[in-house]
Amino acid sequence: MSDRQTWEAVDGYFTETLVPEQTAFQKALDASDASNLPAISVSANVGKFLHLLARMIGAKKVLEVGTLGGYSTLWFASALPEDGKVVTLEFEPLHAEVARANFRDAGLAERIEVRVGAAMESLPGVAADGIGPFDLAFIDADKKNNPGYFEWALKLVRPGGLILIDNVVRGGRVLDAATRDENVQGVRAVLDLISSERRVDATALQLVGMKGYDGLAICLVKP
Repeated sequence: MSDRQTWEAVDGYFTETLVPEQTAFQKALDASDASNLPAISVSANVGKFLHLLARMIGAKKVLEVGTLGGYSTLWFASALPEDGKVVTLEFEPLHAEVARANFRDAGLAERIEVRVGAAMESLPGVAADGIGPFDLAFIDADKKNNPGYFEWALKLVRPGGLILIDNVVRGGRVLDAATRDENVQGVRAVLDLISSERRVDATALQLVGMKGYDGLAICLVKP
């Protein structure tokens, strides 16, 4: 088997063995596909990882930048207590419409608030509304704005909370300092920002599996 085939087979084995089937979550993926949303949701294994991280820190409030069809949102919402809340920001109205339907179908709509519009414009409103502090922020939107998203997350996440940034490997292209790819530039810029930020302790992990080769940055906001 090729490396990619091996990654996918192992990921499939782990999912089958350790991640019980979530019918409503799979329906969310199917609905996203039916609405021609980009097939870029996290894998089931990574979704369960995000779910476990939220539970490990006793999260009650989660901020998500980038909703898409709401698959990762559902993993977060299912990790929260009944009075918990996910605030998720989505630029595309169609994506938000599909996500809201998925949340209703999964019976988790009461725990989730979707705000539509450019996230850099929505984030000041989240702060002004006093919804936080958040226990965890998950950044998974347009990569060129990663530095701005991180700076807002740092304002909104409590000490001891987590800031997660998805897709930081870009198939290895993150190594190219001379790239003109705005997505890679955004990843490199936010990693540079994190490395100089004394308020967080951070690392990044390379991930392989159903979604190919990418990775996740994990930042602990220092007490």
